Amino acid sequence: MAALKQTKYFKNNTWLAPKYRPQIISRRHLNLQEYHSKDLLKKHQVTIQNFRLLDASLDPKSLSDFKANEYVVKAQILAGGRGKGHFDNGFKGGVHLTKDPKEILSLAKNMIGHKLITKQTPQDGILVDKVMVAESVDIVRETYFSIVMERSYNGAALVASPAGGMDIETVAEKTPHLLKTVPIDIHEGITDSVAKEVAEFLEFKGPLVNKCAEEIKKLWQLFLKVDATQLEINPLVETDDGRVVAVDAKINFDDNAQFRQKDIFALDDPTGTDPREREAAALNLSFIDMDGSIGCMVNGAGLAMATMDLIVLSGGKPANFLDLGGGVGKAQVSAALRILESDPKVKTIFVNVFGGIINCATIADGIIAACKETPPKNPLVIRLEGNNSAAAKKILEESGLPFSIINDADEAAKYAVKLAQKS
Repeated sequence: MAALKQTKYFKNNTWLAPKYRPQIISRRHLNLQEYHSKDLLKKHQVTIQNFRLLDASLDPKSLSDFKANEYVVKAQILAGGRGKGHFDNGFKGGVHLTKDPKEILSLAKNMIGHKLITKQTPQDGILVDKVMVAESVDIVRETYFSIVMERSYNGAALVASPAGGMDIETVAEKTPHLLKTVPIDIHEGITDSVAKEVAEFLEFKGPLVNKCAEEIKKLWQLFLKVDATQLEINPLVETDDGRVVAVDAKINFDDNAQFRQKDIFALDDPTGTDPREREAAALNLSFIDMDGSIGCMVNGAGLAMATMDLIVLSGGKPANFLDLGGGVGKAQVSAALRILESDPKVKTIFVNVFGGIINCATIADGIIAACKETPPKNPLVIRLEGNNSAAAKKILEESGLPFSIINDADEAAKYAVKLAQKS
């Protein structure tokens, strides 16, 4: 990092082009439906809305003992904007309120077995196979609460705001006084005094202070027991009948704890995940789709993000984040190239590898194998440095394939952008 601070891409200890990083840092490896998260909260005694689940059988018996003044009927897919979405059968809205229990099955019938289309789904939508029916609560106030692993604190931190129900990044930017961050000592955990302090900051009053504090301590225990890296409750609400209720939850899990959390990881739902992400994950590659035109193949997350910065600073936009990792083999490199080539947005592919553990010749062999199997649709700009890079460049040059081999990373990025803009 010291060397990077001396380049023109680093100023006042801040990258000049960091806009893509939140997408990488917040990547979610395990996809849980909303009802799964609620079920985890319930199992750990966190106060939630009562709910039931309907599937294609539309069995009325599952609702026979479920009574509420008002019901929320929600299609279960891994995408936001459900309330404003529409179905392929013409039915509008993936979230409905009703006070008539007789309407529930009719609403669910219009959702289950049909594709829901929102701003966050593919154009043809995502098939709904389950609907959650929850108790509607009368909300007096909405607050925000989360626990997240925070590198700057070398552990977990609690983040809270009385301005719930909205994007926490907006709160941090526009009203920072409404945001409280508390580092958590892993040995002490969230103490009674800290929980009460946070409850008061969230503007709960009277007996609700202690109720909120108890919920906060339960959420900490859940965070620990499921090996979470992030637990976000937005909103954590105060109801008109004097309850503190977790209305919505997003939970991220530590992949390294999968052996301890087999039951949770078995719930993974791949339906809302990009097929290329699933293919890459099966090959032990990290892939995230973006909206640019330059496909990136890089080894190491740090170099991958720096590569994206170089592309942005050169006037282009990355089409993806793809980290080969350190132990990649020839077949994985070939598969990675095919993943990039399958993206219609991609106009140029930029391979930027600094060989340490990885042998640059492996990268070269993998690229050539993929190109001989299927001629590439896009020009390839390749920069290889480090372990066996001289031999790798010779392999590429002698292949007779039209690669652009450029030693300087800055110049390689600029040339990749130039080629993409010509296409």
